[in-house]
Amino acid sequence: MPSPPPPAHDTPSATRWRGPAQPARPPAPTAAPPPPRRAATAVYLLFLTSGVAVGVWTARIPALKERLHLGEGELSVALLAIALGAFAGMQLAGHLVDRLGTATVMTPVASAQVLVLLLPAAMPGLAALVAALLLFGMVLGMLDVAMNANAVQVERARGRPMMSSFHAVFSIGGFLGAAHGGLFAHAGIGPQATFTAAAAALAVPVLLATRWALRAGPEPRSPGRRAGVRTREVLLLGVLAFCCFVGEGAAADWGSVYLREDLGGSPGFAAAAYAAFSITMTAGRLAGDRLAARFGPVALVRCCGVLAGAGLAAGLLAAHPVAAVAAFACFGAGLSCTVPQVFSAAGNRDPARAGQALARVAGLGYLGMLAGPVLIGAFSEIAGLPAALGIPAALALLVALTAGALRPAARDRGTAT
Repeated sequence: MPSPPPPAHDTPSATRWRGPAQPARPPAPTAAPPPPRRAATAVYLLFLTSGVAVGVWTARIPALKERLHLGEGELSVALLAIALGAFAGMQLAGHLVDRLGTATVMTPVASAQVLVLLLPAAMPGLAALVAALLLFGMVLGMLDVAMNANAVQVERARGRPMMSSFHAVFSIGGFLGAAHGGLFAHAGIGPQATFTAAAAALAVPVLLATRWALRAGPEPRSPGRRAGVRTREVLLLGVLAFCCFVGEGAAADWGSVYLREDLGGSPGFAAAAYAAFSITMTAGRLAGDRLAARFGPVALVRCCGVLAGAGLAAGLLAAHPVAAVAAFACFGAGLSCTVPQVFSAAGNRDPARAGQALARVAGLGYLGMLAGPVLIGAFSEIAGLPAALGIPAALALLVALTAGALRPAARDRGTAT
């Protein structure tokens, strides 16, 4: 289961994050916003609860499969329903956010997430499970776009990068959710009780988040560059997200397989590949905001792409289990800051259409997460898994080469320096 780029000169002193340069406009008639610190806490809570929901669901998939006596093919159909629902929810949320405002969409959807978490375990058969997971995925997709759009607004209100730390909290939530599900499974407690306990625990932070969320009306549209130009820029950001998510999917699905089957690592040691990837990704995101403020998003993403691509490639060439674990650690650290910076850039490209921009970027990224493992598996049949894992390494280097896409056009920079 997302900072506006720096000015054209990519020196450290010139790329400090100073907030987006927006054209002067009269303030929109909106309710008085909560204090920025409380608004930021609301976003942190929603990223955390979303991560927990995904982690709990993932941990109990085997139990649901066993309870409903599903085969591999039937389970694949059910999981595809989540993917389709999420993609549709992202696109719907993109339009609603731009028309109604981020909080208007985000707060009810966050509450709905707590409720739909209860549905999968209550379904009596495959057809009902598919319907429940379609709804579950749609709610997750809508919340993903709405909370990232709200996070962009909080960044602007606070005047500093924050997106990497928001995404780090999502990763932490995923770990906590998986641990919750694993503990219940170890105790022999069924999925329904697992999801009920998780939903009860999530209700309080969701309630606080909905009370503290930054409430701003839709951004008024201002004259500027043609919509077609903006669309091409957003699609390029989406391509960067696609490249990164291909890597995330590859690390999750193929890293342990590579250590076990190609390098002869033990089953326990093989699991270290994804563990190393996850740990360094979370750590990198916790440090990402400070790095973005110091060096600027373009330089940060460029360096991260080189670290991810070169680190993974070096480990593949070394062809040793320890080197492979180190390679996936470098890969996780390199990818850690890229997606948050891409999401932030998409949300700031045109604030009046931030929802639609984020929906496109997140949708392309999600497509990469789904298609990446399949692409690598197919290519490994032809050239072997080590060569196939060179694909995400090459895509990471492509991200480094095209990091300038995060830099806004001169018109958007205005007089910012």
